[in-house]
Amino acid sequence: MSFQKRTLILACAAVLVVGAGNLHAQTDPGPRGGPAGAGGKYPTLNLNETLLFTQAQTRFKEVDSVSGTLPNETGSGLGPTFNGNSCAMCHAQPAEGGSGPGLASKQNPVPNPQFALATLDRAANTVPSFITQDGPVREARFITTSSGTPDGGVHALFTIAGRQDAAGCTLAQPDFASALTNHNAIFRIPTPLFGLGLVENTPDSTLQANLAANQSVKMPLGIGGILNTSANDGTVTRFGWKAQNKSLLMFAGEAYNVEMGVSNELFPSERSAVPGCVFNATPEDSTNILDPTTNLPIGLASNMSSDIVNFAIFSRLLAPPQPGPPPPGPSGMNGQATFGNIGCVLCHSPSLTTAQSIFTGMSNVTYHPFSDFAVHHMGSGLADGVSQGAAGPDQFRTAPLWGVGQRLFFLHDGRTSDLLQAIQAHASSGSEASGVVANFNALPTQSKQDILNFLRSL
Repeated sequence: MSFQKRTLILACAAVLVVGAGNLHAQTDPGPRGGPAGAGGKYPTLNLNETLLFTQAQTRFKEVDSVSGTLPNETGSGLGPTFNGNSCAMCHAQPAEGGSGPGLASKQNPVPNPQFALATLDRAANTVPSFITQDGPVREARFITTSSGTPDGGVHALFTIAGRQDAAGCTLAQPDFASALTNHNAIFRIPTPLFGLGLVENTPDSTLQANLAANQSVKMPLGIGGILNTSANDGTVTRFGWKAQNKSLLMFAGEAYNVEMGVSNELFPSERSAVPGCVFNATPEDSTNILDPTTNLPIGLASNMSSDIVNFAIFSRLLAPPQPGPPPPGPSGMNGQATFGNIGCVLCHSPSLTTAQSIFTGMSNVTYHPFSDFAVHHMGSGLADGVSQGAAGPDQFRTAPLWGVGQRLFFLHDGRTSDLLQAIQAHASSGSEASGVVANFNALPTQSKQDILNFLRSL
């Protein structure tokens, strides 16, 4: 459903009687039921692009073991340390490509798969105290090293020690208990992958102009924000909790972009993209869907590519999450309007537009992520003490809100499954969101409920 069509439906719903939103006290209605509205391919892909997506999805779901020879664990290379054994294990809610599963789901309760993973295939791991069966999938980072210097890196939960396909490995798990006692551990939960091909193909100039807009309204509320950037080529980074990652492909390709000016699947933005100097769709170098010598379908592009290329393809070609039906009565329409009026949209930007794309139907698309993809100071209450790129210890990327209606856990560490608590947590000393949260708190109870109902319909 398009954003415009949905707005019309919300407007039409205003003539109905007030329904579930008419409550005496505001409360998070919880993850909505019904179809996931997510997890499938971008709807306009052609036959060859669809084949590529389907093949890449298979690799995304592949379960890894150390050897690749165990039943139902045919991918190889797991460990020596790990947090999961499949991309789809952690990106599962409400469909493949989403955020982490957990028993907070009323519609499809799935226990945290990390709990069982600890001892799978005779592994000898102890489940850390911050991993629970009904809690979020998490990774752990340490703020400082044992010598007190900045750390910030991921310390994987488990090792392959004891596994039937890792004879002789005795690698111990990190000392999470001491890290917790010393307040040296912070956590991150998976970010959804839906619609990220559109985000990747949004020009830097679009993000820059969007961030610069409405400064006269932002400044009185204390809202600033910066776009995180690559230290190598100066272009905008936009993925991850601190917008620290440049593209959907994580590993190779930097030199191709920086030294030769060819955009690619690791660095999809053109450098020095001034008007009159951009001639090709982006990225200029990409996985070939057609044989470049015969222009015939390859059909095996996925098989010939690495796992990481397939993971990037799957993410790149995933459709955005579709919103659910609007709440009954005028609540959804009122919530959407009030969400804008109190200033939420100043960071959670409703609309952005892509550049020209090599993929069918993905050029010049206006999409609705409800994010500016910039990093903002979120204050002492959310600070994790970790710096990544230009993002400091209390700075985080504006979390995209599309699909939030079926999200189970909120904030970077999954500390709450209550949307109202997540909103309140945005306000603390030094947070750019404190003024907007104050506006929210000053609303009548029904208006607060309307916003919650609107968000849970996204």
